Amino acid sequence: MFWKILGLVIYLIVLLVIGAVASRRMKNVSDYYAAGKSLNFWAVAFSSRATGESGWLLLGLTGLGAMIGARAFFVVGGEVLGVGLAWMVMSRRFHRLTTKYESITIPDYLESRFGDTSHKIRLVAAGALSVFVTIYVAAQIFATGQAFTDFLGWNYYVGIAVGFAVVMAYSISGGFLAVVWSDIFQGALMFFGLVTLPIIGIIHAGGWGEVSTALTAIDPTLLTFAGPDGWTPKIILGTLSFALIGVGFLGSPQIFVRFLALRDESEIGKGTAVAVAFTLFADFGAVLTGMVGRALLTKPGVDVEAAFGAGGESVFPMLVDNLLPAMLIGLFIAIVLSAIMSTVDSLLVLASSAVVRDVYQKVLHPDASDESMVSKGRVATFALAMIALVIALIATSPGQTVFWFVVFGWSGISATFCPTMILSLSWRGFTGRGAIAAMITGFLCVPFFKFGAPHIPNIGEYLVAIGELPPSFVLSAIAGVLFSITDTKGREAADVSF
Repeated sequence: MFWKILGLVIYLIVLLVIGAVASRRMKNVSDYYAAGKSLNFWAVAFSSRATGESGWLLLGLTGLGAMIGARAFFVVGGEVLGVGLAWMVMSRRFHRLTTKYESITIPDYLESRFGDTSHKIRLVAAGALSVFVTIYVAAQIFATGQAFTDFLGWNYYVGIAVGFAVVMAYSISGGFLAVVWSDIFQGALMFFGLVTLPIIGIIHAGGWGEVSTALTAIDPTLLTFAGPDGWTPKIILGTLSFALIGVGFLGSPQIFVRFLALRDESEIGKGTAVAVAFTLFADFGAVLTGMVGRALLTKPGVDVEAAFGAGGESVFPMLVDNLLPAMLIGLFIAIVLSAIMSTVDSLLVLASSAVVRDVYQKVLHPDASDESMVSKGRVATFALAMIALVIALIATSPGQTVFWFVVFGWSGISATFCPTMILSLSWRGFTGRGAIAAMITGFLCVPFFKFGAPHIPNIGEYLVAIGELPPSFVLSAIAGVLFSITDTKGREAADVSF
């Protein structure tokens, strides 16, 4: 236990130091929410990947690998494709336009892109961010408590309190710069852990041949891309849902605010290579970790959830506990917390920017100085974090699966913003009215397809299989196109010089 605690303490101290150093560079609202637009490709690539993955990568995706085996690799393919398209196709034009508009938030960009003087687009975007980002943060807080329980045997709520306090300390003090610096540190830890752990497990088993033999004995379909009954309609839809999870990278504000903060467009090519490589190796390692854990820690006839908990999400900590010496377990505790905290901090600062920059400064108090916004940003970050904490304590309990909770928050953000961002960067005919319609449609569709659609007779089970993101994404895009076609005045106001 000593080594576990020591590793954890060192990790937490590093984060607090990062926050203290970054806080000295906070002079105005651009520093607090966009790091002064001075980041290089390494910082943006690692920060975007650490933020984009979250605790679901080390707990959710490893658990999925243990549950369904090779079919989880469709998630890997979808994420690599989504990350690649975001960097290669969308980031350059987005960076160019946000530099032109002097934007420091996503609502800043949208309002300028559509020439909206009424602030309706800004308010809709800021409101959607505040809701779904808070839910997403709550999911990560839940994952923090679960991680402390799995690794250290701590009380779930004590784990939440410790992790939450540290994230609050460095996020509030250092703002976006502290978030990015901590993401570089935490992203490196995540990458190291997910690449090395499955290799250690395979060596321990005696080679991949032994692992595959054990998996075949447990369930032969763990090594195939189809389900137990082959390619049934539900399996096809479920697999498509896995592959389409990558569309969430095509415009999600927590990812694109990092493109906005790049110091120069020339950084994009190098950042693309780093981000895609990170995604490929880390995600592949996550699925492989789950499969190796299933092979080493279970036997034929043993229920996977009985062995690894809901969603198989204890496979990572159990594999670490069984394979590594005590002095290394502390490092892997830090790796799991890195995946969680790197997303919590980013989302808190993002939600804070929606409240302080996009509502308070731009709508309610347009004469407020940028310098005065730093202190208000810290207050807003704290307030939103407390709301997320309350949601986490009310809506979750020990032993639940983090996967669906995270995916719901991720889907809400993605369906609300990704179609709007894609259309705004690719179609000159897209208008402000279309953007509002797309965001509202995506915002409303996610809870409908999550909670209402499963109860529709005859087709409910198929809608469950495809998940809430794909249909919400499509309907959001359709709404954006239809409302734009009829918006003549909006086309005249929009900026089409790209």
